[in-house]
Amino acid sequence: MQKSSKPASRGKTKAPAAIRGSVLTLETPASQLVLARCGDVWTFAHLGAKTARPADFAALVKARQCGDSANGNPTLETYPAFGSTRPSGRESAAERRGALQVRHADGDVNVDWKCLGVAEIPADDGATEVAITLADKAHPSFRAVQHFRAYADCDVFETWVELSHAESAPVALSRMDSFYFDASRLAERFHFLSLAGNWANEANVSETEVLRGQKVSIGATSGVRDAWENNPAFFLSIGDRATEESGRVFAGALCWSGAWHATAEHGYTHELRLSAGAANLCGPYVLDPGKTLPLPKFVFCLSEAGKGPASRALHRWARLHRLPHPGNRDILLNSWEGAYMDFTEKTLTDMMDGTKELGGELFVLDDGWFGRGKYARDNDTVGLGDWFVHEGKLPRGMAWLAEEARKRGLKFGLWFEPEMANTESELVSAHPDWCLQSLAGRPLRLGRGGTQIVLDLCNPAVQDAVFDMVDRVIRDTKGLAYIKWDANCDVNNVGSVYLGPEKQGNLWFDYTRGVYALFARLRAAHPEIVFQACSSGGAHAEYGFLEHADEFWGSDDTCAQQRVFIQWGENQFYPACATAAHVTAVPNHQTGRTASLKFRFDVAMSGRLGFELHPKNMTPEDVAFAKRGVETYKRIRPVVQGGDLYRLASPYEGDHAALAYVSPDRKRAVAFVYGLGRRCNDGSVSPLRIPGLDPARRYRVEEINLEKEGEAPALGALQGARLGGDAIAASGIPFALGAGDRSAVIELVADNRG
Repeated sequence: MQKSSKPASRGKTKAPAAIRGSVLTLETPASQLVLARCGDVWTFAHLGAKTARPADFAALVKARQCGDSANGNPTLETYPAFGSTRPSGRESAAERRGALQVRHADGDVNVDWKCLGVAEIPADDGATEVAITLADKAHPSFRAVQHFRAYADCDVFETWVELSHAESAPVALSRMDSFYFDASRLAERFHFLSLAGNWANEANVSETEVLRGQKVSIGATSGVRDAWENNPAFFLSIGDRATEESGRVFAGALCWSGAWHATAEHGYTHELRLSAGAANLCGPYVLDPGKTLPLPKFVFCLSEAGKGPASRALHRWARLHRLPHPGNRDILLNSWEGAYMDFTEKTLTDMMDGTKELGGELFVLDDGWFGRGKYARDNDTVGLGDWFVHEGKLPRGMAWLAEEARKRGLKFGLWFEPEMANTESELVSAHPDWCLQSLAGRPLRLGRGGTQIVLDLCNPAVQDAVFDMVDRVIRDTKGLAYIKWDANCDVNNVGSVYLGPEKQGNLWFDYTRGVYALFARLRAAHPEIVFQACSSGGAHAEYGFLEHADEFWGSDDTCAQQRVFIQWGENQFYPACATAAHVTAVPNHQTGRTASLKFRFDVAMSGRLGFELHPKNMTPEDVAFAKRGVETYKRIRPVVQGGDLYRLASPYEGDHAALAYVSPDRKRAVAFVYGLGRRCNDGSVSPLRIPGLDPARRYRVEEINLEKEGEAPALGALQGARLGGDAIAASGIPFALGAGDRSAVIELVADNRG
């Protein structure tokens, strides 16, 4: 793992941009975004394949008919606001709602934009950024600066908005979306793909048609666990439902970890409206004079060749420009399922010995290491928020334990839950007003263990206190390399003593900003630390947290069979290097299912491989296999964690799943195949057609990670064969996958002999 932050050298070529009169053009390697000036505002004219004459789109969009005879043609504004009027002076339904709704101190609830100017903003990482400044005609100090950014090394655009004003009194914002896209007659059918789930059942792929005259809306109201029931990312097929390799697909992801919403609307006259942003759940956001409010980023791209390219574009953007640390992720062992909260120093050093023997690189101590006195953390009802070492369990302290890891050649990591506390803790006993709570003094609604609450991270004093405690532990531990950041409670108590009665509507937004501020301080003080985003499993599997964390915990369900589905969903939008996947004991602690150690390994190897068990409970045969598996993973790790993902067979459509990763230089690839209860003599599985290979190269094909040395490979006579990339893409590699939960890992390496 490289320890530096994002290097400036990642992006060497600057993405082109052009501002020519009434036409603004941004380009990525394969895509083009064209905006056109239409009277006082800017409008979307084109998003798609590059053209040599972008001005043509500006002319066409002005003449486009929407078929709405009652209201005329829409303006397709890039940031429409409630109450704005089109150049004709008439309103459209979109503009009555828009991306922004405000109430000024004088009671005015309308916004009518006038563009004050467009400027190119200096940007690093090979990006080009432009900013459009809009001002309300009646309240000229109320402004929105809308940013668009394009990258030269990935087919992705970013956009966000900054709101500000200099009025004499606050402005109330009841809607403040980051993104709003309006287009007419792109197609007459649209299909919306999103992820839905809950604890231990995250990221189920759901796809539905957005019927004419209807809308599909997703969102999260937890305030904390924002990627559970819905994930803030989606695909929209424009026209017929897209496949992996065909169809027109818009991909979007809101980079936000709090309450949010996203909507796709198919108008009756075939308008398409997409919107996404932070959600206000208990009243408008109050923006004071002189303050600037940056809204969350929205990242998007358009694929003309199916969902696969859209996924790969987002993954590449994340690896190059979003995740804090580049490079390969360490193989770790987390103590949770191997010990839970019942451990001693010897328990942990024994686990370290096992980690070292298996070939692991990092040992992570999970929950249960903190608290003191009557609040010592021996169960989940006490101690949370008191970040002091539990002397009963660790009498020689955390520095001693970290040194024990170093003696074994291992890095050391710790679990924290900085956003939360138990009511049974020193922290809450001393500062009961530091909890989020109703201003009316209602009884606290309590979460996990019957005592858990969410701290008021809107309050800078609370941020300071939590930072000081966590920072002290990090400094005392000496060389802490990894932090698992957990969050196991919703905003159950709606209210902030710090914000006061007039700003309770700010709670949902300011809480998340407070989390980010705390995270940013810790990262600035300790830039070498790798963070994992965890929230009751996969509730922080989203790009808001992944600006600060390097990876996410996909689910508390560690059952390998279920993880095939969970990781399939999460990797629609998020890269393998950020997907923590652990080998655990059987019967599985969540589902009670059993699976061979090979199957468990093969599933975890398609993400960031780790362990969550006590190695002393493994048989000698399992230890031997695990050691071979770890060495195999270390060899293929650069391909899995840094390669392009190709989804070959969906677990939702048959009795097996298959996927492949291809290195950026196309010299290496690794394919994974998982049988999901295949029945005996029920037909053969489809050959592995891997489209990302170099058609001009030949590849040596070999099944790896065999269960037993000398075992007959699933490839049969093709084991070790040299095959052309063109033949593999066209005909595929045949293999035999037996009945039951069976799996295979197939490695392809370019043959230098040509």
